[in-house]
Amino acid sequence: MGVVRNLRQVSADDAGVDIAFRADVRAGLAQRQKAIPARWFYDATGSALFEDITALPEYYPTRSETDLLARHAANIAAAIGPDRAVVELGSGSSTKTPLLLGAIAPAAYVPVDISGDFLRDSAAALAAHFPGLPIYPVEADFTQRVALPREICPLPKLGFFPGSTIGNMVARTAIDLLRNWREALGEGSLLLIGIDRIKDIAVLERAYDDPAGVTAAFNLNLLERINRELGGDIPVENFTHRAIWNDVHARIEMHLVAACDMDFTVDGREYRMAKGETIHSENSHKYGPRDANLLLRAGGWTPIATWDDADPAFALILAEATEFRSAP
Repeated sequence: MGVVRNLRQVSADDAGVDIAFRADVRAGLAQRQKAIPARWFYDATGSALFEDITALPEYYPTRSETDLLARHAANIAAAIGPDRAVVELGSGSSTKTPLLLGAIAPAAYVPVDISGDFLRDSAAALAAHFPGLPIYPVEADFTQRVALPREICPLPKLGFFPGSTIGNMVARTAIDLLRNWREALGEGSLLLIGIDRIKDIAVLERAYDDPAGVTAAFNLNLLERINRELGGDIPVENFTHRAIWNDVHARIEMHLVAACDMDFTVDGREYRMAKGETIHSENSHKYGPRDANLLLRAGGWTPIATWDDADPAFALILAEATEFRSAP
């Protein structure tokens, strides 16, 4: 059956700029600690750079998760069962998806991603690989409420959230997202989610600051996107990439560091940064087993199975939609 149609749920202004992107950049650059949400990394260039990152020897999450899916495919399929509509959050190039789809015999596949070019390319590739599978791509920001295609509404659903992307969000935002998708996927739904574990700091920092500089280029591309889409004149050459472990919050933080004092304009507004000041561009939270289970339960999901990789530590967790109760 292949790709049925593309659904677009991204709102752009008269200049063709994503309304939410403009608002987030304006608000983020006006803060004392400047910060821009990590979801805006993923224009076409950023998405391609991230795919390059996943192939780096230092970047273990993709390798670990792919290995878990391959080694435990039969057990994962037995726990999930056939004939579910698989809804993938932040599908990107969907490189891990064939392992899951090939194991569980789904009824439909719905990739959700904010990068329309990558979404369409990956959907077409999967359609060629699974010619009988209905595929309904949805171009949308999965961190917001997303309307699912009407064709899958009667089907039992499996949310697929790989890559430990949940780690990009602070706890309250992560819980809000899990609750939103608990509601969107509905009663009887399941969620298969990748969770990165806490591990040696040196391993973590190398994964987010590789010697080849690919992650640095990925981070700096955010400034290039701001300049291109919002008429900015940020001197990108005056910024450097920094990745550090924040032990209090159990996360890797990525920053764009000003190498000198500078003034610049974005979207007609003037900003000033002092040497050493940063734009906080990404968090990547890491979770111990109890922490991850508590996060899922707070978001309306009950963990029912876990597949772990010991070195480096990573986990796939299967959870079911928690039944609503009127009393504790």
